[in-house]
Amino acid sequence: MHRLIKALFFLCILLFANFLNAQVCTGTFGAPLINQTFGQGNSRDNWYGPLAQYAPGASTFTTFLGPPGPNPLALAANQSGLVKTPGTPGNPFPLYWQPHADHTGNENGLMLLIDGVATQTVFFEQRMDNLCPNTTLRLSIWVLNANSPTANAQNPNMILQIVDPDNNLLGSKETGNVPADRTWHQYYIDFTNGTSSTITLQLVNHTLTNSGNDFALDDITVQACGPGIIPFFNTNDPLLNMCEGNTSNFTLNANISAGYVNPVYQWQEKTAGVWTDISGKTTKEVSIDFLNRTAGTYQYRLITAIDGNLDKVNCRAVSDPITLTVNPIPVVKAENSGPVCIGNTIYLSASGGTSYSWTDPNGQFFSSDQNPIILNATKAHEGTYTVQVTANGCTYPATTNVQIHDPVIATTNIQTATICEGKSVQLEASGGLTYLWQPSKGLSDARISNPIASPTETTTYTVQISNYGCNTYSQITINVNKNATADAGADQKILTGQSINLNGKVSGDNVTYYWSPSDYLDDPTKLNPVAKPTEDITYTLHAISNSGCTTTSDDIFIQVYPEVLIPNTFTPNGDGVNDTWNIPAAASFPKPMVKITNRYGQLVYQSTGTFKPWDGKMNGKDLPPAVYYYTIYLNEDFKTYSGWVMLMR
Repeated sequence: MHRLIKALFFLCILLFANFLNAQVCTGTFGAPLINQTFGQGNSRDNWYGPLAQYAPGASTFTTFLGPPGPNPLALAANQSGLVKTPGTPGNPFPLYWQPHADHTGNENGLMLLIDGVATQTVFFEQRMDNLCPNTTLRLSIWVLNANSPTANAQNPNMILQIVDPDNNLLGSKETGNVPADRTWHQYYIDFTNGTSSTITLQLVNHTLTNSGNDFALDDITVQACGPGIIPFFNTNDPLLNMCEGNTSNFTLNANISAGYVNPVYQWQEKTAGVWTDISGKTTKEVSIDFLNRTAGTYQYRLITAIDGNLDKVNCRAVSDPITLTVNPIPVVKAENSGPVCIGNTIYLSASGGTSYSWTDPNGQFFSSDQNPIILNATKAHEGTYTVQVTANGCTYPATTNVQIHDPVIATTNIQTATICEGKSVQLEASGGLTYLWQPSKGLSDARISNPIASPTETTTYTVQISNYGCNTYSQITINVNKNATADAGADQKILTGQSINLNGKVSGDNVTYYWSPSDYLDDPTKLNPVAKPTEDITYTLHAISNSGCTTTSDDIFIQVYPEVLIPNTFTPNGDGVNDTWNIPAAASFPKPMVKITNRYGQLVYQSTGTFKPWDGKMNGKDLPPAVYYYTIYLNEDFKTYSGWVMLMR
């Protein structure tokens, strides 16, 4: 009998647990009321703690490792830690502890990493408060098998169970084996919390081995079952568009499934990022005063709850937001290439939108191009063109006025002229309002009708004559005769009896030339005649312009030095004949330098400045007959002479 009662007791517990697991939400599960993410790490650290700092309400019955305290490289059985990835740097078991980001893919997001044990025991709890009593709830958890598929390790398996503060079981569900596929897997359980506003999630190890059984936990959430709410505008469009300046009232409504008895409602608008109640809008269908709203995005949502619970965040259902957009008036602009001359092309342009509609001065539509072109303009094309510019569903007009002018008839005072270099001539054009001469070089002002032209070489000037955007062109050529210039060349120095070629140069247009005087020249009408003067002389090269332009001349001075004769023998014996060694030409030079040495290189005579003939003495004493050696420097125009002289007695 005792065994029968015990069996019936366990059967009742099993049926009760199945009943709890079978709770059905007749509406929809809303946004998470509670979300345990295990916190956020940083780019520096690998392990984190304590657990209560990063995961309020969570507790583990494994040995928690992490700051404060040592930072392990791997976990042992029945140990846990907060990490950014199971494959932490320095991990000694890369086959078993695979790198992976948290459930959301956040590389700095944290997860609770656990090395399971072989005993069936509670290893983790998450307390959740402030829930609405008598609510059907869904608790879900994300689990990652930390092992590689090739590790062939035992897969983790756990039981999700919910208890109230008195440790009464509210629901239980097994996950089954969590596959080693490098993927996060979600497991959930639906249950009713009865009168309790606080529940605790317990995770029970259901893998009876510690070989493998390595996993991570992340993102534990609780959602409440409530009615499904689908809000809509009176247009039945989830996105409503208006144009600034054309805003109007509209109606908000919602389709709501069963879920609450005696529900109450409140519409909210998102203002400055915060949801706020709209005063008086407490029915399912409401009208919104929306006149004169500025451009921007406006969002609305409906919240509903059982009467008395509307102000309790965890006891109400909230719809997804619907959006109304007020588009700004397009900043539009219309332009044209005018004024335009008859026969030319009109270029219209508009900006600020995505579509365009043009009408001509007669109000007739003629183009949907953004930048239409009108060929062969006539007076009939003159007037105001209007374009309707549309952007984001908003249309705004812009206008541009096109002027059509007659073509320009241009005249100039001359077509060609000839001037001498350095002279000028006045150019003159007429027939327009503005003028532009090219090139501008040599002109007193390139933007007037009558500039003074002083070109240095033959130039053709082109003038653009404009009248209200109509242009024509005309040309004037100014021929420039170059002035005659003469270059006789650099001054020269020669010795008596020598000849030299004069290297004259002349330039200019239509030039003749000659040399004067003609003395000692082989032909004074050549640029490079041969000159053989016997004394210093100045020649002048004359360049004559036969076009009436400037005539010039240039001089060249030729200095003629006497012939240098150096005797090689003298007899300083006092007989009055050939008693000194004399160089007559040296007297023509202001500072000649003469040195005489004996055969041993000893200096026996030196003359610096005005040349003094050598009398065959050294320090007032006669030198013996012998051969002596000389060097003679006259000036920079002559080489240094050297040789020998025989002194005889």
